[in-house]
Amino acid sequence: MVDEITGSYAVERKLATILSADVAEYSRLMAENEEHTLLTFRGHKQIFESLVTAHRGRVFNTAGDAILAESGSAVEAVRCATEIQAALRTRNDQLPPTQQVKFRIGINLGDVLLQGSDLLGDGVNVAARIQSEAEPNGVCISGSVYDQIRNKLSLSFKSMGEINYKNVPQPVRTYSIIGSEDFGALPSLSRKRAKVRYEIWIGAGAALILVVAGYLGYGAFRHQQALVSQNGKYSGQVCMGPYREEAARCYTAYNVNVRDGKISARYPAKDPGNTNVITGEVTDAGDVRMEVNIENANGNHLVGARLSGKLKDGALIAQGDGFRTYKVDWRRD
Repeated sequence: MVDEITGSYAVERKLATILSADVAEYSRLMAENEEHTLLTFRGHKQIFESLVTAHRGRVFNTAGDAILAESGSAVEAVRCATEIQAALRTRNDQLPPTQQVKFRIGINLGDVLLQGSDLLGDGVNVAARIQSEAEPNGVCISGSVYDQIRNKLSLSFKSMGEINYKNVPQPVRTYSIIGSEDFGALPSLSRKRAKVRYEIWIGAGAALILVVAGYLGYGAFRHQQALVSQNGKYSGQVCMGPYREEAARCYTAYNVNVRDGKISARYPAKDPGNTNVITGEVTDAGDVRMEVNIENANGNHLVGARLSGKLKDGALIAQGDGFRTYKVDWRRD
């Protein structure tokens, strides 16, 4: 835009949510196997860009292993980031640990400068600095993003306090997004036993060990029996909420297999060539955690959602959200 008084180009600004990503240990990966790393990164990048587009954002800059994207919504940007990490984690699980290409993502809401199709300024810089604090496969957000999304998404957050970033004038409130897999584990059984043996006299301790061993054996038997009782083929409704121009709709899923605590299914998606892929787990108490993903012909996961619910008396009911809301209501055949 040209300034009518000076005749020079006026600076355009806007408020945007910036998503910054790079690859952890990229130099090491390239040094060990350039071709494999590059091919894996290209596949990851394709999924990254498709999910950004699905969440109404756009990638505005790439350089080496770095990707910068913008969104008009903090909520959509965070949803997008968590879905990217979930999709890439699925791809990485098929690779040896030393060859996995893991992204770190940082998100900031701030004022930015427009330069053609590129975005510049502190709003972008802060996103990149926050990204450097994220763990591999992790997502960190600024306080400005957190203020917009809290109580709007089913996510847990850990405050990292105010961090002084290089070339950023003011400290930035920073939060990491925590998944259920990141919660601390319970103390191991061996440590509990050691504590018991330390606190009671030897004879009672020996008797207690026998009792505990028997109890654990019985517990393992009951656990196995509980899993077996859930086994079978399930079918029923899958209902999805509205998304962009698509209205809410329901369809019937068949042959959803539950076997020894694992949930799995594959069936054609709405778009030709794509496949709905369902994976998940059921505890012996009947708690369900599952993912619904859309897979293209190349085996790449394009979009997905995480669901949680309950399996009881041959009925599996769960709900959750991702790029759109999902509800399932299945019965054992």
